[in-house]
Amino acid sequence: MDVLSTDAEAVAELVAKNLDCEQLWRKLKHLTPQERNVLVLRYGLRGKKRRTQKEIAKNMGISRSYVSRIEKRAIDRLSEQFLAEA
Repeated sequence: MDVLSTDAEAVAELVAKNLDCEQLWRKLKHLTPQERNVLVLRYGLRGKKRRTQKEIAKNMGISRSYVSRIEKRAIDRLSEQFLAEA
């Protein structure tokens, strides 16, 4: 008979990670679709492959420097969201 065991620390870590992901997605809803898309692609969120700014720029038909500005603005806005909650 196979027995499925769980490590309590591993389960706790997985739950914490899922809660962090849910909190992040709630905050991402406050960004524009463009900002959200850049962050999803840049950091490989929701199972997406991580992309470089150059790859994102080519995909979106914009310059790499514009992707950089969008990314910075989105991160700044996310930071404000998390600080407001603290």
